Amino acid sequence: MKCLVLALSVALVCGTQAIFVPRTIPEDLDVQKVAGTWYSMAMAASSIALLNTERAPLRVFVKELRPTPEKNLEIVLNRWEDGSCAERKILAEKTEVPAEFKINYLGENKLHVLDTDYENYVFLCMENAAAPGQGLACQYLARTLTVDEGVMEQFNTAMKLLPVHIWLRFTPTQAKERCLV
Repeated sequence: MKCLVLALSVALVCGTQAIFVPRTIPEDLDVQKVAGTWYSMAMAASSIALLNTERAPLRVFVKELRPTPEKNLEIVLNRWEDGSCAERKILAEKTEVPAEFKINYLGENKLHVLDTDYENYVFLCMENAAAPGQGLACQYLARTLTVDEGVMEQFNTAMKLLPVHIWLRFTPTQAKERCLV
């Protein structure tokens, strides 16, 4: 009987598809403080196909975060489309969950703000809401083109808690060029 209970417990834990996205920021994210220009310094994803080519669906380079009066975030990004670098804007709508937003990019998805010090870095993750556990992409964004190895290590540590299978790190020149890398 003990073996049956243990087997059922393990099956329930292993069968769970949801991703726990750990956050280290305060309960109330101040969207005004994340406003401004940002550079994508590193990307990580749960599937190689999400980032492996310049045309991969989540290989996007965040350029700017713009808060709205409703405490939503407008995300200005660059991505490679039709042979050139194209600018896109995405609206991230605030949800009841602190530091979580709903976005409509490649379908309905969630955007999580994992961590930020507001002045130097922010870690963002986009999760496929329709198929949790199958589509997760995260980025380390920096205010400047200077690579902070301490923050990079912090990002690496956070990614170890998630089902990440591909990792891209950019030099300052690559980060500046945005979707040309």
